[in-house]
Amino acid sequence: MRIGILFGGRSREREISFAGGRTVYDLLDKTFFEPVPIFVDSFGNFIELDWQYLYKGSIRDFYPPVSSSTHAGNQYQVYIESLELSLEQMDIAIVSIGRKLAPEELKHLVDFVFLALHGPYGEDGAIQGILDFYDIPYSGSGILPSAIGINKAIQKQLMLDMGIRVARSENIQRTEWLSNNEQRIHFFEKVKHGFDLPVVIKSSTQGSSIGVSILKEWDFEKFESALNKSFFISQVQSEDWINLQPDEKKLFIQQISDIYIGTGIPFIIGDEIVYHPARLEAKLQYLFETGNKSVMLYSLQTEPAVLVEEFIDGKEFSCIVVEGEHGEPIALPPTEIIKQSQIFDYRAKYLPGISRKITPIHLPEDKINEIIFACENLYKKLHFDVYARIDGLINQDGVIYLNDPNTTSGMLPSSFFFHQAAEIGLSPSQFLTYIIHKSLQKRLAFSHRAHHIKQLLNLLENDLIPEAIEQKHKMNVAVIFGGYSSERHISVESGRNVFEKISSSGKYNALPVFLGLDQNGEFEFYILPMSLLLKDNADDIQQKAANYKIEPVIDQIIQKAGYITKTFASGDYQFYPVWVSFEELSKMVDFVFIGLHGRPGEDGHLQRLLEAKNIPYNGSGIESSQTTINKYLTNEILKENGFLIPNHYLVNKEKWIEDPHHLIESIEANISYPLIAKPSDDGCSSAVKKIKSRNELMVFIEAMFREFEDLPSIMRQNLDLKSNEEFPQKNYFVVEQLIDANGADHFLEVTCGMLTSFDDEGNVEYEIFEPSEALAQKGILSLEEKFLAGEGQNITPARFCPNKIENSLVSTEVRKILEKAAKVLNIEGYSRIDAFVRIYKDNIVEVIFIEVNSLPGLTPATVIFHQAAINGYKPFEFLDHIIHYGIEKSKKSEINRQN
Repeated sequence: MRIGILFGGRSREREISFAGGRTVYDLLDKTFFEPVPIFVDSFGNFIELDWQYLYKGSIRDFYPPVSSSTHAGNQYQVYIESLELSLEQMDIAIVSIGRKLAPEELKHLVDFVFLALHGPYGEDGAIQGILDFYDIPYSGSGILPSAIGINKAIQKQLMLDMGIRVARSENIQRTEWLSNNEQRIHFFEKVKHGFDLPVVIKSSTQGSSIGVSILKEWDFEKFESALNKSFFISQVQSEDWINLQPDEKKLFIQQISDIYIGTGIPFIIGDEIVYHPARLEAKLQYLFETGNKSVMLYSLQTEPAVLVEEFIDGKEFSCIVVEGEHGEPIALPPTEIIKQSQIFDYRAKYLPGISRKITPIHLPEDKINEIIFACENLYKKLHFDVYARIDGLINQDGVIYLNDPNTTSGMLPSSFFFHQAAEIGLSPSQFLTYIIHKSLQKRLAFSHRAHHIKQLLNLLENDLIPEAIEQKHKMNVAVIFGGYSSERHISVESGRNVFEKISSSGKYNALPVFLGLDQNGEFEFYILPMSLLLKDNADDIQQKAANYKIEPVIDQIIQKAGYITKTFASGDYQFYPVWVSFEELSKMVDFVFIGLHGRPGEDGHLQRLLEAKNIPYNGSGIESSQTTINKYLTNEILKENGFLIPNHYLVNKEKWIEDPHHLIESIEANISYPLIAKPSDDGCSSAVKKIKSRNELMVFIEAMFREFEDLPSIMRQNLDLKSNEEFPQKNYFVVEQLIDANGADHFLEVTCGMLTSFDDEGNVEYEIFEPSEALAQKGILSLEEKFLAGEGQNITPARFCPNKIENSLVSTEVRKILEKAAKVLNIEGYSRIDAFVRIYKDNIVEVIFIEVNSLPGLTPATVIFHQAAINGYKPFEFLDHIIHYGIEKSKKSEINRQN
């Protein structure tokens, strides 16, 4: 059955939709389905996407194409609407990434459409109407419930009319808000006298917490600013702009143009529409130079209305509701959201480890049942179809408030959608199969032309599901992830991604294995059930694995959903984590895929244990791992072998305790400010800081060498740490020279992955991928830019030169240097190297090494996957190659030992 996956779209949530579409593409059961990726761009064009673009980190990494003369080399990375292309140029851009489709072509290309679109033009009934018009069955709700589900203001009124308790709110229309200042003052006074502080202010049709703020004091200017934020209006003051340095102005433009955290370009300024950030910068500069004191920016992506809502102080929850065998709603176990701030914002929702999800919500059983009943009741009354996500709050008095019922849900691997299904025993692939099956039943029930839908349903029920491939003997692969470093949350996402990709391939029997520490500081291993694998916080997994129990409420839901799991889950499902010793684990598996980052995992420790048991594994061997885990040692070895590295200095805790003043002077004698300070054995941008003064350096040192685990708030503030951002304790760290262009014609930061294989004579061959150009907003790639959907900016291939031929020559030279370094460090399996590149006259190249990752991150959109895609490797094929190399390497080592 051909499943067209619609993702991307025109809304502000297009990047989450893009990431969700990729998840569905990867996790659909290939036994039953052939996924067809259909990217919807910001103009509403349907594009059958070439598969390799699925694995880019952001839409902007590939569309508009970097090769476009209007885009290449620009300091701002933009969506295609910012380029104001002609129809002919648009067609050229589309052809570069796939094939443009007319809506009527869809029914000849696919049998069914899985909707992974979010927000306006995706959840509002518009796309559902197009598909209904062409008799194409699709997932989820139809036109009417979708139109209701997108509009928070209409939802609230309907819910009130139905007697469902919701937070009190005031609906403010955009036309009225913009009419005049007296009207805005009127709204302020009305809200002030009608609500207690704090109040929540939010856009009426946005998801992902976009356009949400909390007003904590009755101040008209702050009220006006919050309403403008939700309407996506910004006011820029002359005195603020003129005081910014040039690089600060660039950062300001980037942030205000951002469609998530900012107001969102294109802007209306006066009578002009400004499409490009560079034009916005020039326009603001001109207006302020000509005497304007302030400028109003109105985003074209605006809101019809904004809600001012009473703040409910209590527990926040989210609940997926699905339909059972006979159409009855079944609420899955509601999840409590433990967040670091009052708003469950974009960063907290989608960045691993930032928030915590407790399933079921921590409440007495009768209260959880009350939430379940309320969610099922609302699902029925709003006439939702197939599934929905219903959010709510329960206050200190146990009163339940429902809000924001959604006809779709985020589709990221650990989203509520998959996370709660796992609690009843469904893997993501199985849950997607059920959603498709139930959606076909719904479309059949409501379609006026039902014959072809009946045929599809018969195919799925009578042929595909009953004839699922029998379990054959497969190689047992343990995917080990977690750990206890500051990279443990990213490790969970990497390990889960590897597990899901090799599991859905049909080639391997994968075991998800979490590594933690017991009370004696020794390794402990847990084989996880799906419910724990789908958590995105390593600390939650560790705690739950050691003290796991099935709550009575979940047991009741498991029984209630028996038809679903019996029909769509295979085998005897293991609900409990299983503790195993390393000895036991070694007898259960044929291969270990190490998905750990930092220590342990990348330091040779686990590799030594595995080699002692003759178990093949991925990545480099013991000695190479012991070297590359240490950034200082790695760069020392590279320097000894003639490679360029930043001037660096190893800062030791003992020397700090012995004589702090002398240590500071020693650092300053070797490296001038600004400098980079970072742990020597952690990655993922953990605690990497640009240090501009002695005071900043002392704060960094005191934090790194502190004796206590918790970091005081003043120290967090001085280090500019974000909410829930960790800062490790170490006995040593590295400071290094801040690398700049040094007079080069072109200067950029690159990251480059590689694979190894054996030739016919058994020699190691290196396949060096095309380097990616990494763009950092503040000079250092943040955790968000590396792992938060849509935030990272990696351009592949890197833009070394404007001329294509020269660019290829420079890329070849850069890759030769990286390959030589990989051989010096004896890297095997796969790796990623980060470096700076300077290009001088006549294309003379300098490569300055930053660090080497022997087990690079393997999260769904990590840069190494889209580099591998250029070389023709789909993600599973890339992982399969790594496994195959590890097995061959182990065989050769065994032969050598015997000889």
